[in-house]
Amino acid sequence: MSDTPQSSTNRRGMIQRSLATAAGAAAIVTSSSLSAEESVPAMNKQPSANDAKQGRLNQSVCQWCFGKIPLPEFAAKVSAMGMVGIDLLTPAEFGTLKEHGLVCTMVSSHPLPDGLCDPQFHDMALEKLNTAIVATGAEGWKNVICFSGNARGIDRKTGMKNCVDALKKIVPVAEKAGVTLQMELLNSKVDHPDYMCDNSEWGVELVKQVGSDNFKLLYDIYHMQIMEGDIIRTIEKNHPYYGHYHTAGNPGRHELDDTQELCYPPIARAIADTGYQGYFAHEFLPTRDPMTGLQEAFDQCVV
Repeated sequence: MSDTPQSSTNRRGMIQRSLATAAGAAAIVTSSSLSAEESVPAMNKQPSANDAKQGRLNQSVCQWCFGKIPLPEFAAKVSAMGMVGIDLLTPAEFGTLKEHGLVCTMVSSHPLPDGLCDPQFHDMALEKLNTAIVATGAEGWKNVICFSGNARGIDRKTGMKNCVDALKKIVPVAEKAGVTLQMELLNSKVDHPDYMCDNSEWGVELVKQVGSDNFKLLYDIYHMQIMEGDIIRTIEKNHPYYGHYHTAGNPGRHELDDTQELCYPPIARAIADTGYQGYFAHEFLPTRDPMTGLQEAFDQCVV
């Protein structure tokens, strides 16, 4: 049956009204969807990293990696970024840190290769450790680094005994000063051939034998990824023995980015979840703009 002119007009009107209604409904749905989508970033937005009070980790950085930047300039930038301090400086540099409201989160002491596993270096190492402990304690700061040193043919059992003997002489000084000695775990495969304290098992046993809350391990994530991997599980198992952490990408010891195999946000969360209250220091070698890389590393670890 053919349409009359009037029925055609009515049908066109109905179609136009239906289209208008559908368009209006679509506009409402689209508007609602956009509003919902726009609200997601607001709900999931990460806090700005430019505030030292954000996150559960007290982040700091090792200045030697950024040595082309003069310390006063570097300290100003680090402070503005929200970090709490700088690692591996000497008492002569404390004044610069204090000018910028920073602390030395790990104080340097004796040379890395010439350490406590070899008795020929005990007198030198203990003298330097004593000086560093006294200066650190006078500031009310907490950490002084120490090293097992290279084995030079000494077996691990003897090396541990030598370390225990040396540490038991100096740990009472640290206890009196309220300072913790931190022996760093370093890889002996790539960066430090012959270094004795190169795995968690040996280091944890050393801490147990020394038997003081003022002696712990510096767990360097980069180094231990090379030596043993299984980073998060190892931290969860051994965290009472770790008093300090260092970061870097692997391979290459560079930025904490997608060119390397370590994913730092879950590692940072795992450390924070242990209730850790110490310092978490970045120690990578920049391959691009150094402060951009440092800001990116800091942001990843605000957890």
